[in-house]
Amino acid sequence: MNTRIRRIAGTVAAAAVLPLALSACSDSGSDSTKADSSAKASTEASASPSDEAMAGSGSTASADQPFGPACSAVPKSGAGSFDGMAQDPVATAASNNPALSTLVAAVKKAGLVDTLNNAQDITVFAPTNDAFAKIPKATLDKVLNDKAQLTKILTYHVVGQKLTPEDLENGSFATLEKSKLTTSGSGESYTVNDSAKVVCGNVKTANANVYIIDSVLMPTS
Repeated sequence: MNTRIRRIAGTVAAAAVLPLALSACSDSGSDSTKADSSAKASTEASASPSDEAMAGSGSTASADQPFGPACSAVPKSGAGSFDGMAQDPVATAASNNPALSTLVAAVKKAGLVDTLNNAQDITVFAPTNDAFAKIPKATLDKVLNDKAQLTKILTYHVVGQKLTPEDLENGSFATLEKSKLTTSGSGESYTVNDSAKVVCGNVKTANANVYIIDSVLMPTS
């Protein structure tokens, strides 16, 4: 009788333990699934910023864009805009920019329109109207009426190769006038001959890179 009671008690105990064991196994599997899900979410979260960074790495501003405070005055559309100037040779492109009207008049007086328009791969340092206004009127009038002197000054503003902003960081370049000019600076701040500041740089025309400057350059020779 006692033996039978012990067997029944053992069976009841086993029956009671079994659900607990199954429950424990079920909870363990659930925790494992949750852990797997958490790990996956963590991996996706950590990968997301990297993916965004990769996507953003190709969207930085182009180094070929014009820069400088005076660039804001350039028309947004039409022949005088950056896109419009890029379609024309340099003398023609300059004629469409109102801020360069004095320079254009000087180029015409010197008979250099065709020379500049037909040249290939050049850089022009283009003084603004305000740059010419710094020269005393009597002196400017005298220069404008002396074709040889005017040609000498204007060709001193032209380099026979296309210069990038990086080229200007610490450069010395032969001009069409035959003497040299120097450049220095970095980022979006450059000077020519330690005096003239680039106020709108890296402007593209069909045959030239243009750097608009705030002073007229004078050859030393």
